[in-house]
Amino acid sequence: MFDADFFRRWMTATAASVDREAERLTALDSPIGDADHGSNLRRGFTAVTATLEKEAPDTPGGVLTLAGRQLISTVGGASGPLYGTLLRRTGKALGDSAEVSAEQLAEALRAGVDAVTTLGGAAPGDKTMIDALVPAVDALGTGFAAARTAAEQGALATTPLQARKGRASYLGERSIGHQDPGATSAALLIAALAEAAGE
Repeated sequence: MFDADFFRRWMTATAASVDREAERLTALDSPIGDADHGSNLRRGFTAVTATLEKEAPDTPGGVLTLAGRQLISTVGGASGPLYGTLLRRTGKALGDSAEVSAEQLAEALRAGVDAVTTLGGAAPGDKTMIDALVPAVDALGTGFAAARTAAEQGALATTPLQARKGRASYLGERSIGHQDPGATSAALLIAALAEAAGE
């Protein structure tokens, strides 16, 4: 079972990973986006960890809802609403339980991914964060490490795709050959979850 401390560790691990990888995320975003994905997410997750240090929700759902709200208010562009929606909807699906099981987390995360799909209108194969999140959630039943591998493979698989959603879609065929920055940062989020779980 996973308590609020576990979810705080997940957010802290994500913030550390985004901080380490911010320049790479921005480099990926340069040819097909606004060249600000890394800096935007770094600002957002830094704010998340600062907020969680001040306010300490005592439920898993409370931690994720607060994190999501913080991302929406501090991250510019599409990333804030998309990541904010992912975490808020996952948190809402977890409800008020003090502890949640791996199965409940997988179900809640699927609800979060569905909410992102609805908000952004993207499907797998559109070269977005969905390409990492959907396989990760599908693999979560097998374990956190399996979810991390699936997310990383999903992000890599965006390279040969032509973007059909988001800023990159304006480039048409020129978006082919670039790994999607959103899928890459989504893989970092899932890898941080596996790290928090000790896998």
